[in-house]
Amino acid sequence: MISMRTAYKVRAYPTPEQAAQLGRTFGCVRLVWNKTLDARHRRYHTEGRITSYKETDAQLAAWKRTDDLAFLSEVSSVPLQQTLRHQHTAYASFFAGRAKYPRFKSRNGGQSAHYTRSAFKLRDGKLTLAKQTAPLEFVWSWEADLLESLTPTMVVVAREPDGRWYVTFVVDTDEPEPAPRTGETIGVDLGVKDFATLSTGETIANPRHLDRKARNLARYQRQMARKQRGSANRRKAKKKVARAHRKVRHARQDFLHRTTTNLVHRADTIAIEDLNVSDMTNSARGTEQQPGRNVKAKAGLNRAVLDAALGEFRRQLEYKTSRAGTTLAVVDRWYPSSKTCSACGYLLEKLSLSTRAWTCPDCGTRHDRDHNAAKNILAAGRAVAGP
Repeated sequence: MISMRTAYKVRAYPTPEQAAQLGRTFGCVRLVWNKTLDARHRRYHTEGRITSYKETDAQLAAWKRTDDLAFLSEVSSVPLQQTLRHQHTAYASFFAGRAKYPRFKSRNGGQSAHYTRSAFKLRDGKLTLAKQTAPLEFVWSWEADLLESLTPTMVVVAREPDGRWYVTFVVDTDEPEPAPRTGETIGVDLGVKDFATLSTGETIANPRHLDRKARNLARYQRQMARKQRGSANRRKAKKKVARAHRKVRHARQDFLHRTTTNLVHRADTIAIEDLNVSDMTNSARGTEQQPGRNVKAKAGLNRAVLDAALGEFRRQLEYKTSRAGTTLAVVDRWYPSSKTCSACGYLLEKLSLSTRAWTCPDCGTRHDRDHNAAKNILAAGRAVAGP
């Protein structure tokens, strides 16, 4: 049986003493990450040498023996070692071209610490972390029987910028049984006006989460800008901004999970385009500085693309179709799905973005731009997926 990894994320409510101890752990994790990243960077650019994980681990042990960094021994060593492993993986992904260059961590962003099995204890539904004596309170949202039988390989404790605490239980599970076949195939054309148009003619409205919160968010940001840096009032205003962002983020995630789950339950094969979201947003940024362009419109398009989270939509479809045993067919991004007649295959020379409907010059079929694209994506996806 093939094993796979899943996770359960729940709200946590640490006591003031636990919050202080976890805060020190977050600070040590951030310090180790930043010092190691700086040392790696300087060594590579001065000596041309790549630093191994073993070398960073030895350096961490040396730091603990110094007077200035002896406080690193006051927290569990496991999150610090996990930080080194994560950075080693981040560098490997960068050199392989799969990720951007690792960045320094800020105390103003979200904080987290990763505990492996040797650094936590989960018994009778109670979680106790290393360097703590009392269990960490959390609210379990699933069946009680599941919690009692849970055997996580890792526990991640996190604090968001708005002050909320979370615990994530990472579990290795057996691969689930394939979902029952439905006999349906669906092509999906993603966009901004409508979030998605299906080959069946159905449309999924774009909820525009950021636009709905934009006025409140702008007001909170203005309030924060007027507060003195380092003051208690600025910290309070910053939390308001973080809460507004959190509401947008959670609403977006909920929408994406509901949408992708419905599609996976509904169809045996789902076909989508291989969209390059990074290029879409970069092109919007690049055109803002060109003379004669509508800067506000381009900035709005860029914000709308990011708010739609098209990349996260594809990521969720990939792992959910894999779990369900169904097929996700990804069509080449250069395939002219909008300009090709889905009835006869005629290819238009040009089709502007503002043109929402067109008539095929060859067969006379009238097309809605997005519905036609979804039908073409489905046909190409069938060819990609095969029999």
